[in-house]
Amino acid sequence: MGNIAGSKPNQSDRSPGAQAPRRADAIIVGAGFGGMYMLYKLRELGLTARVLEAGSGVGGTWYWNRYPGARCDIESVQYSYSFSKELEQEWSWSERYATQPEILRYANHVADRFDLRRDMQFDTRVTSAHFDDGTKRWLVTTERGERFDAQFCIMALGCLSAANKPKLTGLDSFSGPVYHTGEWPHEGVDFTGQRVGIVGTGSSAIQSIPVIAEQAAQLYVFQRTPNYAVPAHNQPLTPEYQKKVKADYAQMRAHAQESFTGVVFVFNQQSALEVTPQEREREFEARWAYGGLPFMGAFKDLLFNLEANKTGGDFVRTKIRSIVRDPQLAQLLSPTNVFGCKRLCVDTGYYATFNRPNVTLVDVSGAPIERITPKGLRTAGKEYEFDALVLATGFDAMTGSFSRIDIRGRGGERLKDLWEAGPRTYLGLMTAGLPNFFMITGPGSPSVLANMILAIEQHGN
Repeated sequence: MGNIAGSKPNQSDRSPGAQAPRRADAIIVGAGFGGMYMLYKLRELGLTARVLEAGSGVGGTWYWNRYPGARCDIESVQYSYSFSKELEQEWSWSERYATQPEILRYANHVADRFDLRRDMQFDTRVTSAHFDDGTKRWLVTTERGERFDAQFCIMALGCLSAANKPKLTGLDSFSGPVYHTGEWPHEGVDFTGQRVGIVGTGSSAIQSIPVIAEQAAQLYVFQRTPNYAVPAHNQPLTPEYQKKVKADYAQMRAHAQESFTGVVFVFNQQSALEVTPQEREREFEARWAYGGLPFMGAFKDLLFNLEANKTGGDFVRTKIRSIVRDPQLAQLLSPTNVFGCKRLCVDTGYYATFNRPNVTLVDVSGAPIERITPKGLRTAGKEYEFDALVLATGFDAMTGSFSRIDIRGRGGERLKDLWEAGPRTYLGLMTAGLPNFFMITGPGSPSVLANMILAIEQHGN
């Protein structure tokens, strides 16, 4: 075992008295929605599998991301597994867009219903996965030194699971607590009466800022690049609506499979440039009133024609100016980049939050953050003092979780080296040089541009 780094064996793998590795047909790394589904599918095939999970429970993204306002941007009836008709019928979602706690409850329900935990090992962080050229099997090692031997190594690490912690000068000197939205304390945080600084205006910030602003005495939002956001218009799901969905779930799933986003919503087959300005305005208004990502289906060419795309961006910028009372503030919050180039954010009261007297937007695009101080943060022109700091700086997406594990394939070649110029994969499922090594929604797959659970099921299948 352990023939890595060229022809030299790994001595730690062959050390006298080392416990023999546990054997399975497959090792799955991660107990999020991808890892759970993969375990279910392997059991169907009669294969043995062991799931290794760094956290203390299932849920992946929804286990870690517990920041205020955390919510899915895909409608809950669609952001769910389709492999079990019984599961579809017995589970009922309470809201159009499910909150993190509800999604986590769903994940736990799935784990219990299909008895998945007996093949799972929690609080177990994988540090290495090495392919042995001699045995043609994988040796997977954990932080505690446990070893697992398997024919197949399946990484269900999640696309957004490696927190991106910015290298801000003086971060360790800050006297108050520092939180990252992707690693939020499970017991929650009460900001009542505090002065809070938040760095970032991406999706997690757009969801958390309105909630924090309601608690905090003062909230400073440090923005480098504004983002487009459309309203969620979240609401409770009526029993009548749920009954209707459950009666036709199969049809909904079939439509989702045929959609390039994996989400069912109506795409307008008209061009934004072939209708009158009045018709275009009416369509955009109707989409804004409905809310959510279906806004991108307002016209067939929003994503494919720059002139058409500009009409969508102009509409949202007009909306921002109508919501934010201070014209200068509205201008700072208005993105100028291509509309929908980044996945749209779905918000609840985000822009209106900047009308509050206790919320201050700080533009750091022209006056960058110089350093974190013991009392707060200093930009090129001013110092801000606060009691707590929130880093809403997102994730080292797609490849970050892979780079944090020592993965070596045929001939001991490191995945880091294979991907040095960027990840190269087959459909985001496999990569050359790593036999029997699979990725669930890996780099190059639809994943974060689509309905994640549908993409997970597609990869698992």
